[in-house]
Amino acid sequence: MPRKAPHSTPQPNPRKIKEVAQILDGNKVRDQILDECRPRIQRVIDRSGRPPGLAVVLVGADPASQVYVRNKTKTAESLGIYGETITPDASITTDALLQLVRALNLRPEIDGILVQLPLPAHIDSRQILNAVAPEKDVDGFHPVNAGLLSIGAPGLRPCTPSGVIEILKRHQIPMAGRNAVVVGRSNIVGKPMAMLLLEENATVTICHSRTADLPAVCRTADILVAAIGRPAAITADHIQPGAVVIDVGINAVTDRAKAETLGPTKLAAFDKRGTVLVGDVHPVDMAELASAHTPVPGGVGPLTIALLMRNTIEAAERRVGLRS
Repeated sequence: MPRKAPHSTPQPNPRKIKEVAQILDGNKVRDQILDECRPRIQRVIDRSGRPPGLAVVLVGADPASQVYVRNKTKTAESLGIYGETITPDASITTDALLQLVRALNLRPEIDGILVQLPLPAHIDSRQILNAVAPEKDVDGFHPVNAGLLSIGAPGLRPCTPSGVIEILKRHQIPMAGRNAVVVGRSNIVGKPMAMLLLEENATVTICHSRTADLPAVCRTADILVAAIGRPAAITADHIQPGAVVIDVGINAVTDRAKAETLGPTKLAAFDKRGTVLVGDVHPVDMAELASAHTPVPGGVGPLTIALLMRNTIEAAERRVGLRS
């Protein structure tokens, strides 16, 4: 009699995990942080007789920037932070904008100054950002604050990377001893993100456009942070099954052919609106492979404004003697 073939048990696909991925809800964390801000604002008022003050400088009439600034000032107003928006014409010179920023540095009722980016091409953005007094630099971009971050000293931290840390902490995702890979090396997100993860005792690798075999490096990550500004550029090849994936990107897709590659949910949203938002990580691959991940929208994005408010309060606390 012919021998029976040995029974073989089908093996699971090693590129997928069975459990439903945990959604890291940025809106929930944002609300927690804003609730924590309110008593701190009252303490500033009790000490100084005035609320924390935030000045936003919006140069020109870029529609996206106008929306961002409106959301920031609306949040400030809802908390009881004094908000002021200065809107010079797009033709303003670098020298004139420097004078404006320096005047804000001297105003005692203004604790935080934010210069909305991008600035018009003819303006020296670095010179403007460096002109903001470090103690009022609520974006955390000034070289002094970047230096304080690099040595682990107290200072104002960039809002978006700080928001990532808050999401991880408040969802009880451990960072100490974990391998973290940050894709992107910008001064606004990538570099400070790496520094903040180091503060949490993660082992950190920073990747960029010249990283050799980027997918292989990304697959070493227990925590993968994508911040490169390219829609769905991080795919299944980059994600270790079970990794925590933080998608910092937010990109508007306006081409249906591209939307078709993003899965049925994103395609349906595109067909309804003619555009769809997607992060830097492919949404289907992320959902299938990650143990936990941030959605786009509703993940990291809501935290940026919340951390801006917290930075403004922190700056005020230092200026009125509530914090060293």
